[in-house]
Amino acid sequence: MAEISISNKDWPRVKIKLQRKYNHLTDEQLQYTEGQEEGLISKLETLVNRDRKYVVFTLKKALVNIDNNRL
Repeated sequence: MAEISISNKDWPRVKIKLQRKYNHLTDEQLQYTEGQEEGLISKLETLVNRDRKYVVFTLKKALVNIDNNRL
């Protein structure tokens, strides 16, 4: 089970933050449906070449202050 929960409402903001940090990520690569956090984490591990712990940390950081554009 994923350590995080990302709603469809929050995802567009999180996606923008990820694309700013990792400018090679495309909209197609960052397709996400609520409840599919495990798949998202696995995909991001590969796309950014980082381990699960780092990816989960990055996603949590993006969600902490959703209105802030910084990651």
